[in-house]
Amino acid sequence: MEQTTVRETVQRLWDSEVLPSLSGLVEIPALSQAFDPDWAANGHLDAAVRHVQNWIAGRGLPGATLDVVRLDGRSPVLLVDVPATPGAEDRGTVLLYGHLDKQPPVGGWAEGLGPWTPVVRDGRLYGRGSADDGYAGYAATAALEAVHAAGGAHARSVILLETGEESGSPDLPRYLEHLSERLGRVSFVVCLDSGGNDYERLWLTTSLRGMTQVHVTVRVLQAAAHSGLASGVVPSSFRVLRQLLDRIEDAETGEIKLAELNVDIPANRREEAAATVAVAPGAISGSFPLMPGMRPVSDDELELLLNQSWRPTLSVIGAEGFPEPANAGNVLRDHTTLALSFRLPPTADAAAALNAVEKALTTDVPYGAVVELSGMEAANGWNAPDASPWLASALERVSDEVFGAPWRSVGLGGSIPFMGLLGEKYPEAQFLVTGALGPDSNAHVPDEWLHLAQAKRLTEAVAHMLDAHARG
Repeated sequence: MEQTTVRETVQRLWDSEVLPSLSGLVEIPALSQAFDPDWAANGHLDAAVRHVQNWIAGRGLPGATLDVVRLDGRSPVLLVDVPATPGAEDRGTVLLYGHLDKQPPVGGWAEGLGPWTPVVRDGRLYGRGSADDGYAGYAATAALEAVHAAGGAHARSVILLETGEESGSPDLPRYLEHLSERLGRVSFVVCLDSGGNDYERLWLTTSLRGMTQVHVTVRVLQAAAHSGLASGVVPSSFRVLRQLLDRIEDAETGEIKLAELNVDIPANRREEAAATVAVAPGAISGSFPLMPGMRPVSDDELELLLNQSWRPTLSVIGAEGFPEPANAGNVLRDHTTLALSFRLPPTADAAAALNAVEKALTTDVPYGAVVELSGMEAANGWNAPDASPWLASALERVSDEVFGAPWRSVGLGGSIPFMGLLGEKYPEAQFLVTGALGPDSNAHVPDEWLHLAQAKRLTEAVAHMLDAHARG
């Protein structure tokens, strides 16, 4: 496929077509369903779908059909189906994934910026949903256009844009089941909802951690009591919880003690992590706004990266039963509730991990205190399959011709539910999980921005990947 035409087509489309429409998408407050209980009545998710649907419909992709799929009570999915170019009909389906729902706006945006106000400044598009990941549908469409303009090939390609990713994709399993026959044999998955440690190269996400959550309540009294009378007689519910958590986590090191939550890190992922650290030194330790004098859990950047991507961790993400300090009296509280979030290694069995946590929290409870568990969730992670020869070759080519730097990989500490679902459903598929997000792109926080040059390079890379897949 002719390189110059691909690049010129992508540049032209981004400058004249994509950026204006993507800016319009930023203006739509399409909060994900978890953050907008009245999403159906408010109509913002539907407005985002219509906005992107109308833009893609006007692109004139040969033979393309567009369909808004709606299952009862679930947020909609936009499906764009583009037939294969002649000769590539037997290469299966390429599934190009993105999402149109957004995180809440949150306060604290810089002067002149706002969540629903698109601003282009210094090669960046600011606004909520610009980088995470409203650009994905545009990039996928532009990549397909570039393939046609340059005389390339692509298999049947389906762009799937959901509207619930920021809520954990609760509706996606049902949609995948509903669309199974329409999708057919998925042989290649492209996901643009990720990123890397800089904007100089192609970054692949090769693993995603899983997750399990539980709310644990320890009750010691039927009603709170004066601490001057009860302390020393009745154990603090918080102290009982501390003892239970000590069964799970080493408080000094943060190591998770339960075998079900740990795995042996594959050798190839260790090698990839070492290569990543070498090209982006300090990217992990320097990516968080630590307090003055505060230091990370290790001085070894490789260990930090492995901690972030392949080792289990516990975070206490919520609490109940505590009064505000200004209102706290001398009371021994009747109960304490903590919300526990465990990040799991990509290949750990999330259900087994949850069972192990449940057993640790409820067996032989100190002093016979009452333990109640609720809000239990478990989701497996994902580990990418080894790259096929065609994909490995294409990665080297785009690294050289598009980015001018070797590609590198990251294992994400978070999760993209779609990847785990597709990994289970299409075990033979190849995966390209990448994106324009960088360590300072501010996804989920104020001043979110999209690196426009990186987004263009990614679009160009996807065009070449589509052609390489079609040719095998």
